[in-house]
Amino acid sequence: MSLLLTAIIWGAGFIGVKDALRTIEPLHLTAIRFSFAGIILSIIFFKRLKKVKKEDIYASLIVGFLLFAGFVFQTIGMKYTTPGKNAFLTGLNVVMVPFFYWALKKKFPGWQTIVAAFLSLLGIGLLTMQNGSIATNFGDLMTIVCAVFFAVHITAIGHFSKGMDTVVLAILQMLVAAVLSVICAALFEPSMPLSNINSGNIYSIGYLVIFSTMLAFLIQNVAQKYTLSTHAAIILCMESVFGSIFSVLYFKEIFSPSMIVGCTIILVAIILSEVKIDFSNKKRRETLIK
Repeated sequence: MSLLLTAIIWGAGFIGVKDALRTIEPLHLTAIRFSFAGIILSIIFFKRLKKVKKEDIYASLIVGFLLFAGFVFQTIGMKYTTPGKNAFLTGLNVVMVPFFYWALKKKFPGWQTIVAAFLSLLGIGLLTMQNGSIATNFGDLMTIVCAVFFAVHITAIGHFSKGMDTVVLAILQMLVAAVLSVICAALFEPSMPLSNINSGNIYSIGYLVIFSTMLAFLIQNVAQKYTLSTHAAIILCMESVFGSIFSVLYFKEIFSPSMIVGCTIILVAIILSEVKIDFSNKKRRETLIK
C-alpha cells in the first residue's frame, strides 16, 4: 500500500512539473526541488548523516549524478511533450533495468525480458504516432533518454545500497543532484527572477518538493524492505498509469486510439519484464509427486 501511494504521488507529480514549467526553466526547477528536499531531510536525519563514510560519499556521487541526469532530461522532455506521454515513456526504465543488470553482473535477463523490450518499442511507436506516421518530437526523445538514466540509477542503487543506510543514500544523492542542478542552471539557463515563483505555481513547487521528492523517496526506500523487488517494480510502474489519468483530468489531454493501444502495450511490457512465468510446470509436478 505504501508503494502504491508512492506511485500515485509520482503520477500526480507529472502535473506539478508541467504546471511549474510555465514560468520556471527545467534546470532551475530541478535545482529548487532537490535543494529544498535535501536540506529539509538533512536537518531531520542529521544524526544519521554524521556517520557517513568515504564509501557512502563515493556511491552517492555516482547515484546522485544519475538521479540528476534522469530528472533533468525528464523535466526538459516534459516541457516539449504532454504529461501522459512523459509518464509512460519514463516507465520504460523498468524494461531497461534487466539489460543493465546483465551488463553489470553478466547474467542473461531471459527471453521474457527480451520480448518485453520489443513490445515496449512497439508501444513507443504507437504512442508517438501522428497522422499515420511515427513522429517522435524532441520532448519524447528527451524522456526516453531520461528513462535510460533512471534504469542505470536503479541498477546502481541495487549495487551500492548493500551495507549502506538507505535513508542516508537517499539524502546524499538528493544533495548531489541539487548541487549539479544549481551549477548547470547558472551556466546554461538565464537568471530567474524570484517573481517567477508566484501564487500560480507555488503549490506545484511545494508538492514536488514535499511529496514527489522528499516523502516519496523516503517511502520507497523504507517500503522496499518489506516486499519483493519484483512486486515493488510492478506497483511503482503504475506511476505511468496515474500520470496519464491525472493528465486527462487536469489538462484535458486527449489520447487517440493508437496512443491508448501504445500505452497499454508499454504497460504490458513493463509487467511482463517483472513477472516471471514458469512454463515448465516443475512445481506442479513436484506437488503431485508429493
